[in-house]
Amino acid sequence: MAQSEPPRPKETDDADSEDEFHDAHFPAEEEAKLLDESNARKDQANKQFAAAAYSDAISTYDRALASCPNYLDYEIAVLKSNISACYLKLQDWKAAVESATASIASLERCLPKPQTSENNGDPVEGEGKENEVVELSGDNEEEEAKQLDRLQQDDSRRQAIKRIRAKALMRRARAKTELTGWANLQGAEEDYKELAAMDNLPPSDKKIVQKALRELPPRIQVARENEMGEMMGKLKDLGNGILKPFGLSTDNFKFIKDEATGGYSMQFQQGERS
Repeated sequence: MAQSEPPRPKETDDADSEDEFHDAHFPAEEEAKLLDESNARKDQANKQFAAAAYSDAISTYDRALASCPNYLDYEIAVLKSNISACYLKLQDWKAAVESATASIASLERCLPKPQTSENNGDPVEGEGKENEVVELSGDNEEEEAKQLDRLQQDDSRRQAIKRIRAKALMRRARAKTELTGWANLQGAEEDYKELAAMDNLPPSDKKIVQKALRELPPRIQVARENEMGEMMGKLKDLGNGILKPFGLSTDNFKFIKDEATGGYSMQFQQGERS
């Protein structure tokens, strides 16, 4: 029997606006029900992953995503990161990169954005500052307790987001390293550099990051030179096809490599007359 899709939030008048659709929320009771269903499927997928049933786990994680309200970005990021881990085990590097990138994109929407003043768009004092020191007046104990609780929740959420971001970056960097190619290796190096600046990596991950940052630069250089060589070969073949009707070939042109930049310049060489 086909499983019915969970109800989605009612769309706004502007159906083409993805941001407005993303911000449309379920009633609290319905949201809690859908989230419980999503979490139950995630738990099932986690067990499948632990049992090395990676393809089954991906299918179950996808079902968890289908149940999860589309505006719960943190929960979606966790699921996408877990899916990336499954693809790594299956050595489907491209899919692993795509899932990890989707996870990171969801995390970008998790933290509250700074509020801006209506007059000039400048950030409002005290908004969106992660390390801001908040002074409590002590005049209202109940309000002070609520504010402390909010600060603790915000800090806990930021730490959770940083933890999932680190996992997604590790998975994307590993997959890009396996894909090889100049662009992928360079992208892996960028991810590892971001990871190296994080203060929440476990020692085992720090060792992986440091090792990768030592080994990647020469691999990137080799991949760059190989791809440049292939490109120059293709350009030469194309050029010969164009120049042949004029009695010329690319042999009439000398390509000079600039060792400082890795780029090439071209000089025309007149053929010798008999």
